[in-house]
Amino acid sequence: MVSEISVIIFIVALIILSAFFIWSKFTRKKRQLLNNLYLMLAVAYASWIIPLIVMHFVSMENQQLLYILDCAMQPGGALCAPLYLAIALTFISGQEKLPRWLKMSFFFPAATIFVSWTNPLHHLYYETFSVVKSEIVFGPYILVSGLCNYIFLIVAIVYMIRFAVMNKSNLYWKQCLLFIISGLCPLIINMYATFSGKDVPITATPLSFMVTLVLNGFAVTQLHMLDITPIATQHILNAISDSYIVLSEAGLVLKFNKNFEQLFAKEYGIVESQLLSDCFKPDDATHKTPIYNMVAAVNSSREANTRISYEQAVIQTQDDKTVKKYFVVEVSPLELNGQVSGFAVLFKDITSLRESMQRLQESQERMMEQERFAFLGQMIGGLAHNLKTPIMSIAGSIYEAEVLVDECISSMSDDDVTDDDYLEIYGEMREWFTRAKESTVYMSDIITAIKDQAKQISTDENITFTISEVLRRCTLLMRHELMNSGCQLTHVYDDTEEITLQGDVNNLVQVIGNLLSNAIYAQKQVAAGEIELEINHDDKQLYIKVKDRGPGISEKVASQLFKNMITTKGSMGSGLGLFISNTVIRGKFKGSMWGENREGGGSIFGIAIPLEVVQIRKNL
Repeated sequence: MVSEISVIIFIVALIILSAFFIWSKFTRKKRQLLNNLYLMLAVAYASWIIPLIVMHFVSMENQQLLYILDCAMQPGGALCAPLYLAIALTFISGQEKLPRWLKMSFFFPAATIFVSWTNPLHHLYYETFSVVKSEIVFGPYILVSGLCNYIFLIVAIVYMIRFAVMNKSNLYWKQCLLFIISGLCPLIINMYATFSGKDVPITATPLSFMVTLVLNGFAVTQLHMLDITPIATQHILNAISDSYIVLSEAGLVLKFNKNFEQLFAKEYGIVESQLLSDCFKPDDATHKTPIYNMVAAVNSSREANTRISYEQAVIQTQDDKTVKKYFVVEVSPLELNGQVSGFAVLFKDITSLRESMQRLQESQERMMEQERFAFLGQMIGGLAHNLKTPIMSIAGSIYEAEVLVDECISSMSDDDVTDDDYLEIYGEMREWFTRAKESTVYMSDIITAIKDQAKQISTDENITFTISEVLRRCTLLMRHELMNSGCQLTHVYDDTEEITLQGDVNNLVQVIGNLLSNAIYAQKQVAAGEIELEINHDDKQLYIKVKDRGPGISEKVASQLFKNMITTKGSMGSGLGLFISNTVIRGKFKGSMWGENREGGGSIFGIAIPLEVVQIRKNL
């Protein structure tokens, strides 16, 4: 029979289990599979000990009621061992769904329940029933039932020992040790009761499973058994990764999804409960394969205790075609109680994004080329007209020089012409040649400027140039437009400073030229006037500002500046200018642009370039 001490222990256990069940029911709206399995184990154990408690108060002569209570114990007793196995395998794999083969293990407790309840028909479970151990005569099925329970317990313990040996984390060792002890206790007690031949009370087995319940409960509620997987799942959901793998602190593969299996696992032989480093091949390090990069990133994350990100290209074969995909890989250390206990490696497919960025870049380059050619067309139209002046000057100088040459020739036989007269003629010829030379230099500068600006926008000419060179080119290229508009360009800067920049001078000339062209258009809306091109700096950035006294910037335009292609010129503008200019300054000079209304009327458009690409030197 059931002793009074056992009854007291069982009643206390039942109270605790009831409190635990209520707490779990009302405080955890959504539980992990591991928590649900433990809750099922607690319920099974409670259904096991309740009939035992009732047995204590039933008379020995009432064998029929005692037999019914014994049958009522069978579901709880039969389910404890397979539930222990399910918890062990869930702990090791971190899965949130029981595999089909593990579900099949619950067939044996179902068979035990059926056989015990129908025992009077076949006597397979009991040949003679009694609550006194010495009087019980078991039937042949008891061997099957006992063997199944032993197998469940032994398999769970072996799996746990194997997992503990492969993983060196202190946290895992604590969890595994609790788990192993909780399984060994009922296994040893049951084997002793079966094979020792001694009179062991019927409460021995449920008391031994109480140790299982307590230790497993401590691991679940206090050590948060394998909470790495839920943490990793949160990382995965937050990051919306395409593929992922969860590793222990030692690099043991705990879990990965189907996408990862298709991308990497099949090719490199990656399986769960195996060290990732064991999947290495001799040539992985040489060819920097994805698995090599992954292991290297995990090692770096472990050493630095920080998140590591890198880009990984993967070549796949789809429909007999070779496809190249790009992933951003993020290795995140997972901490429990302040200690790194594993890693989540997330793969985000950026192939479409990369292709879109490539198309965007190509589109921007085409737009920038169009804007460049529009800028050049505008310049060339004015410069073609402006070139007439130096050409006429050269032609006139040549004509006057020819006249002086003829005069020299005709006076060679004239005795009245002295050497001083010839020197005077030669001096006049030199003056005409100087004028012609100045005109050719001016024409050469224009041709050089136009030639440089005609280069492709994709050409990254990273050279050193001075701000004076930029101002000279801008003034030269904008000369005709300034003259036609009646505007004057004034340079405002400290001429005692020599400012040198690193980058593409043609890009900067185009951007400033665009700002000057916009300022001329704005200035003409009110009246011709002065446009200022101001250069200054502080201790962080160089500022290039174009100031006008036009109508200023409306709120509607200001809200879209540099974000959308917006123009106030109607059919005369495309809106590309400022949009492209901002892209050029950001991409080629690491700078930024802004626009604001000017105090007293007009507007200011500026360029800020960080001093890391600028050198400023004082001229003594």
